[in-house]
Amino acid sequence: MNNREELKRRAADAAVVQVRSGMVLGLGSGTTVAYALQRLAELLRAGKIENVCGVPSSIHTEIQARQLGIPLTSLDRCPVLDLTIDGADEVDPDLNLIKGGGGALLREKILAQASRRTVFIVDQSKLSPRLGSHWPLPVEVIHFAVKSIENYLTSIGASVELRQTTEDNLFRTDQNNVILDANFGPIKKARELATKLADRAGIVAHGLFLNMADEVIVAEEHAVRHLRR
Repeated sequence: MNNREELKRRAADAAVVQVRSGMVLGLGSGTTVAYALQRLAELLRAGKIENVCGVPSSIHTEIQARQLGIPLTSLDRCPVLDLTIDGADEVDPDLNLIKGGGGALLREKILAQASRRTVFIVDQSKLSPRLGSHWPLPVEVIHFAVKSIENYLTSIGASVELRQTTEDNLFRTDQNNVILDANFGPIKKARELATKLADRAGIVAHGLFLNMADEVIVAEEHAVRHLRR
């Protein structure tokens, strides 16, 4: 395990410490969350926590959880979650986030908004002085509206790239939508931008997660920091 992977594991382990027996969890997506799933499964097998179930934010997370033996449920059965553990692509000093690098941003945002408490786990490379400094903003769009939304994003200051898996194949979300990666550079007015995107027909979701993190756990080389609002 290289140093960055070790940092991810440490952040994940620190988040899973907060899981208690009987909780309904939101299970995020991504490589850091994968370590949290592994640790959660270990605790369940050892009997250290019991009667825990999770709502996965992606098909990939669902597959991982089932393989690890983590019981799953749905938002229909459990519309309010006790705790969601998820990763992030970029975190600013106010604990606002950019998410969606893995393409699960819509379901991830739904789980975050359905949770009593949200904890995001990152390594130190994800910290940023301002959102957009290091990561483009993922924007999930229905296929019918791709060109129109691309033009709109360009008109409000972004350089836009249609996400693809290969040169000839579009990336598809679990909802069968596509993603436009919109590079605005450092975003000065994130709330204003979020409103513009939410108001535009054809945009299903965007990767600005503003005021959604109760806590961000940051694994650094010599420490694990817990950042709270």
